[in-house]
Amino acid sequence: MTDWNFADVWETVAETVPDGPSAIHGERRLTWADTERRANGVAQFLLDLGVAHQDKVAHYLYNCPEYMESTFAILKVGLVPVNTNYRYTDDELVYLWDNADAVVVIFHGAFSERIAGLRSRVPRVRAWLWVDDGTDQCPSWATPYERAAQSGAPRPAAPWARSGDDLYFLYTGGTTGMPKGVMWRQDDLFAKLNAGNLLRVPEDGGTDGVRKTIVGPGPLHLPACPLMHGTGGFTAMAAMTVGGCIVTLTNRHFDPVELLDTVDADNVNTIAIVGDAFAKPILRALDEHPGRWRLSTLLAFVSSGVMWSEETKRGLLHHHPNLMLIDAFSSSEALGMGTSVSSGTTAEHTARFTLSPDVRVLDLESNKDVTPGSDEVGVLALGGRNPVGYYKDPDKSASTFKVIDDIRYSVPGDFATVDADGAIHLLGRGSVVINTGGEKVFPEEVEEALKLHPAVVDAVAVAIPDERFGQVVAAAVELRPGASATEAELIAQVRGHLAAFKAPKRVHFVETIGRSPAGKVDYSRMRAETTEWASTPT
Repeated sequence: MTDWNFADVWETVAETVPDGPSAIHGERRLTWADTERRANGVAQFLLDLGVAHQDKVAHYLYNCPEYMESTFAILKVGLVPVNTNYRYTDDELVYLWDNADAVVVIFHGAFSERIAGLRSRVPRVRAWLWVDDGTDQCPSWATPYERAAQSGAPRPAAPWARSGDDLYFLYTGGTTGMPKGVMWRQDDLFAKLNAGNLLRVPEDGGTDGVRKTIVGPGPLHLPACPLMHGTGGFTAMAAMTVGGCIVTLTNRHFDPVELLDTVDADNVNTIAIVGDAFAKPILRALDEHPGRWRLSTLLAFVSSGVMWSEETKRGLLHHHPNLMLIDAFSSSEALGMGTSVSSGTTAEHTARFTLSPDVRVLDLESNKDVTPGSDEVGVLALGGRNPVGYYKDPDKSASTFKVIDDIRYSVPGDFATVDADGAIHLLGRGSVVINTGGEKVFPEEVEEALKLHPAVVDAVAVAIPDERFGQVVAAAVELRPGASATEAELIAQVRGHLAAFKAPKRVHFVETIGRSPAGKVDYSRMRAETTEWASTPT
């Protein structure tokens, strides 16, 4: 029986490689000794507030060293980190912090004015830690983060013991509804992340195994996506467990040129992205500036959360054939459902993954496995180590985490077919499936067909009402700057790749799809905007 706790692991790392780099942010450089010393100060500040075991502390931060440093502090004293999407509105912030029972919020100064207007709506938050980003002075109602971080406090001792049962929260908005707090036991989360790491510690080896594994400073990992997103946060945590350094970009809007410059300047080894939303701009920069970057230290891209197309992978490998492109099929509720790895001259097909041994693809009605090669559409169910459930939501927990054949599975609603060789072909999340005249259409397959057109930079497929079929497929399309395409041309493009009923009946050209910093699409918003556009007389 294992009992992994991230604070135990990271303290062991700090003892093993104290002078190794732990964080790089522009000109800022921190060692593991620096990070632990600062985390001790923040942890003691939290204890001095009179917090209780497993109280919740929310992050409201852009990517920066303080994000993972304060996560370390929170876990040191048995509290629970809570991620916050910095694109949320006031009502969404209030809902999240209230739902999470947050007692402390760590925030960037850029958010001071917004917080000032809603503090009275979250009375359970007893302290606000202000991270200076040069935007304004620390408000009178907040405490400077640096005061806590530089207090010189020794490693704190909470009045309760740490354990692998201590929780880690990941709030996920999904495609519909208010955010849901996915609860992970740290022991389960550590085992999941360790299993997917390029360098792994022995699962049953404890902290002695960590010491034996870390023979020097670990990989330099750059999360290009936000740390508040699962892909960014989880890959950073995984890198830190083997003594890695987290490199963060200083620009708060994704800039592929800045990313590639940083890779060369800081000798980055791995990058976390969220599918084509990040990979396509990176490829475009490489195409436009051939030979500008050597990228000699870069070993791998890791992606999860959004479609990563075969064409984009092939383009990246053209520039850097020695790269590993690791496409991880995971969600907040189900880590490690499948992977695909591209390298050299071979790019894996879009949305095609090798199943984890713990995954089944089940018929929705019978809960029996679909037959490989049959073209039956099933729902993915992941066994093994999974989250405890959704915080304070037993109904949603019961609908996602199900016992089938006496085994507990996570069934977040992802649909797929199984090829004859056992590989899965992902179709998309059931909550956004389009039902047109009884035929199911998964938006991602339509979107991928549209994005094969050279003029299309991004696309979203949604359902709009139809008198005859109930719903029909429509698409919002963002074109490349200076490019042109007609509605008829793009409809024909999809018909050339998919069955006719899957082709959009209307195409709405938009200035931008408006993805989140994590590359996600707000399908509810896009559906409403496209429906309004389609119903407006021309």
